[in-house]
Amino acid sequence: MLVRSFGSAVFGVSAMAITVEVNCGDGVVGYHLVGLPDNAIKESYLRIETAFKNTGLKFPRKKVVVNLAPADVRKEGSSYDLTIAMGILAASEQIEPEEIEKYLIMGELSLDGRLQPIRGALPIAIQAKKEGFKGFILPVQNAKEAAIVADLEVLGAEHLNDVVNFFANGVELERFTIDTRQQFEESAYDFEEDFSDVRGQENIKRALEIAAAGGHNVVLIGPPGAGKTMLAKRLPSILPPLTLHEALETTKIHSVAGRLGEHVGLISQRPFRSPHHTISDVALVGGGGNPQPGEISLAHHGVLFLDELPEFKRTVLEVMRQPLEERRVTVSRAKLSVDYPASFMLVASMNPCPCGYFNHPEKECVCAPGTVQKYLSRVSGPLLDRIDIHIEVTPVGFDELSSDRKSDSSEQIRERVIQAREKQQSRFSEQREVYCNAMMPNNKVREICRIDQASEKLLKTAMERLGLSARAYDRILKVSRTIADLSGSTDIKMEHLAEAIHFRSLDKEVWGG
Repeated sequence: MLVRSFGSAVFGVSAMAITVEVNCGDGVVGYHLVGLPDNAIKESYLRIETAFKNTGLKFPRKKVVVNLAPADVRKEGSSYDLTIAMGILAASEQIEPEEIEKYLIMGELSLDGRLQPIRGALPIAIQAKKEGFKGFILPVQNAKEAAIVADLEVLGAEHLNDVVNFFANGVELERFTIDTRQQFEESAYDFEEDFSDVRGQENIKRALEIAAAGGHNVVLIGPPGAGKTMLAKRLPSILPPLTLHEALETTKIHSVAGRLGEHVGLISQRPFRSPHHTISDVALVGGGGNPQPGEISLAHHGVLFLDELPEFKRTVLEVMRQPLEERRVTVSRAKLSVDYPASFMLVASMNPCPCGYFNHPEKECVCAPGTVQKYLSRVSGPLLDRIDIHIEVTPVGFDELSSDRKSDSSEQIRERVIQAREKQQSRFSEQREVYCNAMMPNNKVREICRIDQASEKLLKTAMERLGLSARAYDRILKVSRTIADLSGSTDIKMEHLAEAIHFRSLDKEVWGG
């Protein structure tokens, strides 16, 4: 008897339906699996047969042929176990086959029949709704994630027997529904860290507020213990909240990477990713034999924090240059090419030298002559050019640390950031995929960031003295536009430009060694 069941394959952050054709008939007893399966799918025979035995089901002693269609597309992973198992049961007439074709079924089987979670439940659910399936049956651990998709019957199961009883005996599976908007609003502002806890460092808070308002990349340079990491971790608390569209995009990426965790639905806060400096270039940008999103994609619509920037391998840092400009990364293989979105804010921190105390107001640097320049040269000029704001972080004195004076909270700063972003969204309303000043196309910079003659003279002097590139020139203008937006000014004034130039610390001669 020939029966069809349906699963799904994930490519990039999208899914496509896979038809699992199972024929159980006369011939030499055996199990034949075709349709470009990988080793994990080939091993499904042993998992399915053992699960059947341990749950009182019978594996047919006939010739069983399983075809994964379309046959020219590579299928990977163990999540087809449940799809194949239900097809075998229907083909061997242990359950009725009619209802199976109405559902998309995915899940990995344990040897005792329990279901293990899968990757990519959200994009699979989106595809199931698009292709008109009545519902999606999957492990209960992934059900909340899939239930984000409205108007799709999402049924969670814990055991193979649950699914068999659903089709054979009409025993209902648990149906999952989520009020996405309510869940989103409840946790959107639930942050553990707050800027009101930070003593001193007002200039650094100002720099991070400007970065958040315009979506600019930042590098913090200063001695150990000055608060660089602490400040960077608080940056997501002042960013505008995710929109539902952005939250869905971000959740899809984490779903594909298997990073959502069990019983997690929609990601409602901007991600903060902080990979260790031993990370490989593939782990950072994505790829591998079975392409997976990297850290820059997991930071989509959020913050990628690189602590101790010069300690990262040069090749790792250089592969970020193109994604920083294009805000996406393309992973190409001989038979496959996938795109992963990578629109993130880069925040980096670094010591000024190996000992950490170059240019320190109190402690003396013990590095040999030329060491500072050699240390800083680990980070290439082209990469630093793509970082809009360079800010020196100085140690906080005892008086500031012991002071009871409260500074602006994250909520207060976030309100100012949101107001500035609203102006930018209005400004770029006709520009596709441009939401903030950092994304401003280069051909629009002269038009949107106009300055008067006095400001132009100031910028010319800064360019000549600091030896800035054309890219740095554009980035200074973009930061100036953001500062003007924060101050409520329609025009870029000289003080806005001067402050933007001030945020190019690493271009100054003092860092020449």
